[in-house]
Amino acid sequence: MQSFRTEIENPIVEKDIIALEAKIREFKEGKLDEEKFRSLRLARGIYGQRQPGVQMIRIKLPYGKVSSNQLRRITDVSEEYSTGRLHITTRQDIQIHYVDIDRTPELWAQLDKDDITIREACGNTVRNVTASETAGIDVDEPFDVSPYAHALFQYFLRNPVSQEMGRKFKVSFSASDKDTGLSYMHDLGFIAKIENGVHGFKVLLGGGLGSQPRHADVLYSFLEAEKIIPLMEGVVRVFDRFGERKSRAKARLKFLLKDIGLDGFKQLLDEEQLAIPFATYPIDVDAYPKVQVAEPSEIPSVVIKDEKAFEQWKSTNLVPQKQEGYVAIGIKVLLGDFYIEKARALADLVEAYAAGELRLSLRQNILIPYVKEALVPFFYQELEKLGFAEAGYNKALDITACPGTDTCNLGIASSTGIAEELERVIRAEYPDYINNPDVVIKISGCMNACGQHNMAHIGFQGMSIRTKDKLVAPALQVLLGGGNFGNGEARFADKVIKIPSKRGPEALRLILDDFEAHGKNRSFEAYYEEKGQLYFYDFLKPLSEIDNLTADDFIDWGNTEKYEQAIGVGECAGVVIDLVATLLFDSEEKIETAKLNLEEEKWTASIYHAYSSMVNTAKALLTSEKTKVNTHVSIIKDFDSIFVASGKIALKASFEELVLQINKNKPSEEFAKGYLETAEAFLATAHTYRKLELSEI
Repeated sequence: MQSFRTEIENPIVEKDIIALEAKIREFKEGKLDEEKFRSLRLARGIYGQRQPGVQMIRIKLPYGKVSSNQLRRITDVSEEYSTGRLHITTRQDIQIHYVDIDRTPELWAQLDKDDITIREACGNTVRNVTASETAGIDVDEPFDVSPYAHALFQYFLRNPVSQEMGRKFKVSFSASDKDTGLSYMHDLGFIAKIENGVHGFKVLLGGGLGSQPRHADVLYSFLEAEKIIPLMEGVVRVFDRFGERKSRAKARLKFLLKDIGLDGFKQLLDEEQLAIPFATYPIDVDAYPKVQVAEPSEIPSVVIKDEKAFEQWKSTNLVPQKQEGYVAIGIKVLLGDFYIEKARALADLVEAYAAGELRLSLRQNILIPYVKEALVPFFYQELEKLGFAEAGYNKALDITACPGTDTCNLGIASSTGIAEELERVIRAEYPDYINNPDVVIKISGCMNACGQHNMAHIGFQGMSIRTKDKLVAPALQVLLGGGNFGNGEARFADKVIKIPSKRGPEALRLILDDFEAHGKNRSFEAYYEEKGQLYFYDFLKPLSEIDNLTADDFIDWGNTEKYEQAIGVGECAGVVIDLVATLLFDSEEKIETAKLNLEEEKWTASIYHAYSSMVNTAKALLTSEKTKVNTHVSIIKDFDSIFVASGKIALKASFEELVLQINKNKPSEEFAKGYLETAEAFLATAHTYRKLELSEI
C-alpha cells in the first residue's frame, strides 16, 4: 500500500490502484461477491484466462500509438510479472498473459510511470479507441485524426456515464475515405472529412460483428469536430439507459438500433441533450505533441546480402508517407505475438533513427513512421536481425487470428494453429499472394469474432462437429465474400459451409485455385458476387463429409492430444447479476462518489453517480422480487408498478419522475445537490424496506 502512494505521481491513478488492491483483498477474504469482483477487475483490464489461477492483462494503447519509453516499460512489466510474450490485439492493445492477480496493482503502478493504463481495457466500458495506423502520415487524409481520438479517449476514461453499461462500446477513427479504421463495424465510427474548410467527420452508428453482424447506420454525413464528444456522450447515455442488461447476446448497441430504429434512437438522443454538459467540445489540435524525428549524425553503411529479398520486402512493406523524404515501414508480426527482446531492440531502433514511436495496427502488426528514405536499407538490415523483415505486410499472406483456445475461455477451436498452417500453404504454394493486398484472410476461435472473420474475403470461425458415434472433432465455418468498400460502406461475409478443421488448408487451396481460374483482373468481392454462395457450397461440400474422419481429424491444429470441447464462462463483457446486499452496498459507494464529485465541483459526474445509485437501488429491490432487470428503463417502470403504485414504498412522486430529472435539467450545482439528496433519501427508504422484508421472512 505505502509503495503505491510513494511511487505514483498521478493521484487519480493512485486512488484506482489502492482501490483495486483493497477489492482483491476483500474478495480473497470472502467479503466481496465473485460476480461483483469480476465486473470490477474487468473494468481494470484484468481478464480471466482459460488456465485457472492466472489472468490476462490488457494494456490500453489509444489508437495503437506507443512510444519507445512506453514499449520498454511494457517489456519490463512483462518480464517481471508475465512470460515475456507480448500479444497485439485487433483493437491495437497489447496483452500479457499468466499474471497472478495479487500482483496486478503493482503491475499497474509500474505501467503508470510511463503514462500507460489498463483502466477500462475490458468490461462493460468504452474500450480502446482505435484508428487508422497511418493517421498523421496518410497521403490521402484530409487531416490527422490522432488529436481527436486522443481527446475522446481522455474524456471517457473514468467518466461515470460509461462505467457500468450493459456491454462494451467500441469507437474508431478513419484517416480517410478508405476507412481503414473500419467505421462500419463499430458502435460509433468517425471518418475524417472537411467541408467549407471545417474539420469534421462522417459518423456511423450501431455496427458490430459477432454471431449477428450489423452494418452501422449513417448518423451524420458530416458533423463538426467540436461536436463529436458531446454526441458520443449522448449516445452512451441512451445506450446505458435503454440497452439490454440481462441477456448478454442482445446487450450491444446494434440490437437497440435494430429494435427501435435510427429515428427512434435519434428521438432518445434529442431527449438527452439538456443533460449533456457541453453543446460543443473544441479540441486543441495545436496542443497535441509534435513529432520529433531523430537526427543521427551519419547514415550507417549497409551491405544488402540478398537484393532480391530486399526488393520484395520494399514492394510490400514500405508505406508512402505524406511528409516528403519519409516513408513508414510495416512489420508483419505473425499472429501478433512477439517477445520482449525484440520489443526492446525495436524501441531503441526507432528512438535513435526515427520518431521514437510505433503504431500497432488492426491487423496485429507494427508500423514504424518517419523513417528517412535514405535509412531504409539500414532499417531492413536491423529488422532482418530481429526476424522482422518478412515480406507481405497487410497482404494475403498476413493472416489475422485471435488467441482462440490457446488462452481464451470462449475459444472453441484453435485459431493460431490453423493460421500458421494457412500462411505456410500460401508461402509455399501461392507465392504471388505475398504481393496481393486484395485477399484478406481472418480467423476467430468462436462466434464472437475477435479475429474479425466475418468481415474478411476468406474467413474461418472455430466450431465443433459431432459424428454419428457422438465423437467430437474441431471444425471451421468457412465464410466468404466480406469486404471494405470505403467511406463506411462494406459487406459482411456469408457463411458457406462447416468442415473439419484439418481440412482448412484444402478449402483454402480450392478457393484460391478457383479464384485464379475465374477471378482474373477482378477483386475477390466482385468474383464472389458473380459466383454466389451456392457455387462455393457445391465445390466445398465434399470437404464437409464426416463419415470418413481419420484419427488426425480429432486433433486440433497446434495440439498433440485428442480434441475436447471445453468452453468456459466468457468475460469479454459479461453481464453481472448481483446479490441484493451487494447491490445496495454498491449504491452506497455511488452516493459517496457523488458527494466527492460535488465537493470537487464536478456537477455532471455527481449527477450521474446519483442517478446510477437510484437505478441500482431499484434493481436491488426488484431482484428480491425475482423481477427481470433487463434495462434501466424497465427497472424504472417496474419499480413504479411493483413498489410505488402498490403502496409498498411511498415516494413524493413516481420513481420515474424522480430519476429522470437527470435529462430534464442542465447540470448545475443547485440541481446536483438536490438530486444527490433525492438519491440519498431513496437509498435510506430502500434500506428500511429491505430490513422490514428480511424480518418477515
